[in-house]
Amino acid sequence: MAGPAFRAAAVRVRVPATSANLGPGFDAFGLALGLYDDVVVRVADSGLHVDIAGEGADSLSRDENHLVVRSLRTAFDLLGGQPRGLEVVCANRIPHGRGLGSSSAAICAGIMAARAVTIGGQDKLDDAALLELANEIEGHPDNVAACLLGGFTLAWTEGGAAHAVRMDPAESVVPVVFVPGRPLLTETARGLLPRTVPHVDAAVNAGRAALLVEALTRRPDLLLPATEDRLHQEYRAPAMPESTALVNRLRAEGVPAVISGAGPTVLALADEETADKVSRLAGEGWAANRLALDAAGASVLPLAVGQ
Repeated sequence: MAGPAFRAAAVRVRVPATSANLGPGFDAFGLALGLYDDVVVRVADSGLHVDIAGEGADSLSRDENHLVVRSLRTAFDLLGGQPRGLEVVCANRIPHGRGLGSSSAAICAGIMAARAVTIGGQDKLDDAALLELANEIEGHPDNVAACLLGGFTLAWTEGGAAHAVRMDPAESVVPVVFVPGRPLLTETARGLLPRTVPHVDAAVNAGRAALLVEALTRRPDLLLPATEDRLHQEYRAPAMPESTALVNRLRAEGVPAVISGAGPTVLALADEETADKVSRLAGEGWAANRLALDAAGASVLPLAVGQ
């Protein structure tokens, strides 16, 4: 059987940063943010060439171990076969190891690019299959769902398959992220979680998670109670005491604030009137960035001039 045919032209994929959990929505909720990585992929005659600019340029591998390349390879296998060679150029803006979905962005960029550069790729790997593949590579669907779909997502697995529902967050919500200088491994944060939690805490989280859907989409005035969490943030606090202290300080000021993903970044859900004030509350040691909400998710875009 003949292998797939590939486009001669390069493709450019843009993928957003994401914040998962959002407080009570552990391993389920995700929010796409207006901070992006760009990946350009071109099928070459032979070999592999990887170029990286921005975040991770000094530390990421430039061979088959690069997560974008591994994701490309996995997707090409599903699409019918590997190209003879690849050129991959990454412009990274999402901080690594900070709880803003950098690995999910790399995975989604790779599989989206593989589909886009393969003739007939959309028919062989539809959007549902993309989500399933991204979930298999990442190991959980919360970040990859928000990265692929944009907006506010609720993801789950059923029968081993990943599913997601996308919702539009209220336009008045202004995310502010506080990024510390040091990263934190997701494995470290997950290792602190207990095997069981008190029933009363699980009940509170269930109610807050349900409330967060209403608060984030239609009633932002309810975001402070809706972002209360008892399942993961307190248990992970020893690994990120500064982040925990900042969350507590912001919430004491009436600002809905949570640990972003596995941390150590802190996410505040402000509004237009308070976003600038909130940005100044962290103090030294934090890079405060006011971001837009991303509605598009992972997108194939026209190449810039000269690419």
